[in-house]
Amino acid sequence: MWLIRTALRRPITVLIAVIGIALCAILAVVRMRVDIFPDLNLPVIYVAQPYGGMSPRQMEGYLVFYYEYHFLYINGVQSVEDKSIQGNGLLKITFHPGTDMSQALAQTIAYVNRAHAFMPYGTVNPFVIRFDAGTVPVGDLVFSSPTLSIGQIQDLALNRVRPIFATLPGVSAPPPFGGNQRTIVITINPERLRSYHLAPDEVARAIQSGNQLMPAGNVRTGSLLRIVNSNAIVPDITRQLNDLPIRTGPGPTVYLHDIGYVSDSTDIPTGYALVNGRRSVYEPVTKRPDASTLSVVKEVRNALPRFRSLVPSSINISYEFDQSGYVRSALLSVAREGLLGALLTGLVILLFLRDARSSLIVVTTIPFALLTAVVALWMSGQTINIMTLGGLTLAVGILVDEGVVAIENIDATIEREPDMPVARAVLRGVQQTIGPRFLSMLAVVAVFVPSFFMTGVTKALFVPLSLAVAFSMIASFLLSSSLLPVMFMWMHKKRGAVGTPASESHSTFEAFRERWSAGLHRVVGFRWLIVGAYFAIALLIILILGPLLGQELFPEVANNQFRLRLEAPYGTRAEETANLASEVLRQVSQAGGSGNVTTTLGYVGTQAASYPINTVFLWTSGPHEAVINIGLRPEARIDVGSFEEKLRNILPPKFPGCTFSFEAGDIVSQIMNFGAPTPVDVAVTGPDFGQLRAYTERLKGQLGDISSLRDLRIEQPLDYPSVNVDIHRELAGQLGVTA
Repeated sequence: MWLIRTALRRPITVLIAVIGIALCAILAVVRMRVDIFPDLNLPVIYVAQPYGGMSPRQMEGYLVFYYEYHFLYINGVQSVEDKSIQGNGLLKITFHPGTDMSQALAQTIAYVNRAHAFMPYGTVNPFVIRFDAGTVPVGDLVFSSPTLSIGQIQDLALNRVRPIFATLPGVSAPPPFGGNQRTIVITINPERLRSYHLAPDEVARAIQSGNQLMPAGNVRTGSLLRIVNSNAIVPDITRQLNDLPIRTGPGPTVYLHDIGYVSDSTDIPTGYALVNGRRSVYEPVTKRPDASTLSVVKEVRNALPRFRSLVPSSINISYEFDQSGYVRSALLSVAREGLLGALLTGLVILLFLRDARSSLIVVTTIPFALLTAVVALWMSGQTINIMTLGGLTLAVGILVDEGVVAIENIDATIEREPDMPVARAVLRGVQQTIGPRFLSMLAVVAVFVPSFFMTGVTKALFVPLSLAVAFSMIASFLLSSSLLPVMFMWMHKKRGAVGTPASESHSTFEAFRERWSAGLHRVVGFRWLIVGAYFAIALLIILILGPLLGQELFPEVANNQFRLRLEAPYGTRAEETANLASEVLRQVSQAGGSGNVTTTLGYVGTQAASYPINTVFLWTSGPHEAVINIGLRPEARIDVGSFEEKLRNILPPKFPGCTFSFEAGDIVSQIMNFGAPTPVDVAVTGPDFGQLRAYTERLKGQLGDISSLRDLRIEQPLDYPSVNVDIHRELAGQLGVTA
């Protein structure tokens, strides 16, 4: 073959090419994105629509319904799901695999604008975001202060830290959790309002007319064109707005300070953030799907001093629930196992070939084949993740075959024709094996071809693994046909250096091999019986042990973090739920042992209508619900699954009326859940809600009989307390009032 001849004629060229590939591999490793998974590229778009104060029924009927209707016109839609709570509606649009998501996003925005025309007055435009399963929090920036209020911390985190935080490479920065929008709050005393015979509408009209935004324009004075500055908007709101006249005319003027006061505060809180049981503010560090977890965490940690310089010294900023440790340990473990496999493979080769130099030649081709595969993965747009590293590790054992077959045949050729020159023996020995080695390579690569016909997440996961194996096999074939003969020529220049002398006594292993060969010759007479017994035993193992094996897309990951979801009785106010959550955390700390619960971070209540996009990152169904992340001390070696079972037995009796469920707290499980809080969701649909609810309750009871299921719950609050206000429109009209 021309490749072998060219390599033997130009060995220096081969060496330079191999060194060049190794150097290019170093550049590839530096440039390639490092993460735990490849790009999953889930075709999902979220639409978050706020409208402060609207009930869930109003959100569904007057806003969300129009989105559902119009989104069905978008090309490639697979399903449209929505959730509605007071003040917020969230829609999830799932598309068929292969959909052009750029076109889908453009169509979604177009139909959002059209649906907006049918909605009530005052409806603001929603947030539309492309969301991938890889868009998960990799940590949290926690803001705390012993002197400042939650509203002040929220305002500083939102307007000072977040603008810088959002510019970090690979970071997607949602608004902070824990506070509400900074708001000028006017508090009116109802008794004083009645004493002046005023109505709230009069106060609202006076404020609107006395503090109005309007362009002031210009004034021409002589040869100058002056810009006009006006105090139509009061500069000092809390002081000057207090002196705003509410009623003028005959009699004494009524000012705002006569009936109430103005304060620079926040909107009514709808939720609270709890950090180690204390109310605080935190901002999720969310990476973009195309960003590396390790690089994002590194950027955030390096920027912490800059963040601290932007806020008062009384505010402490820390980085909690770092998920990069999972990514780093997973990647290092795969790389470590691959290196260990290569070393063990080298020892086995030495045991079989009984020649250190031949073993070194074979082992040398392994890292260069892997480096070549890394370059090919880089050029094909892949990343360094556990799937590509797993593919490279899987290929290590297969790569040895190419070199061992070539080396053994060269030795056999030299032993058969001892007078043949070494160069000719090397050429003939490699040429004789090139056909079988090529077919062997094609057979291995063909095993992974079906992964390219997969769809969705499975294709995104297994194509990188298949490419890693294929590139490694192709590189090993080329190196075994070029670098291997060159190294053999250099390391066996003298005839006596090749092979093992025939007069050498058999080693222990050689004697074992002869006994094994003799045993095979005796057994071959019963080959049909042995083949039948093999198939029978294999079939029994598959039928008996197969059903006992679990079926998972990805194995369970050992971790020291988990998420607890608390549901108080429906309608519980957020501040009461926060107190319950603090009590629950104390029970969790006691159950875990002294000092074994290191960090807790949770959110209680719903997202404010000012920050509807936060519902994409954390969904709660009402003020009665709390989601708490709990971190355990790694040195305690507490099994998270067993600890969760322990808490399932401890918490319900101590908090009657509350329900508890556990969710994934580590980044691997969150990604494998594809953005859902639980691994399995069951959707029940039907035309009659009453029958639907009864059927769902029966289904829940039957699912509860399955011993392997935990934390079964109906996500929607079906019995939320409410107050119905019925207006008698005829009487209202007679009294001159409106709804």
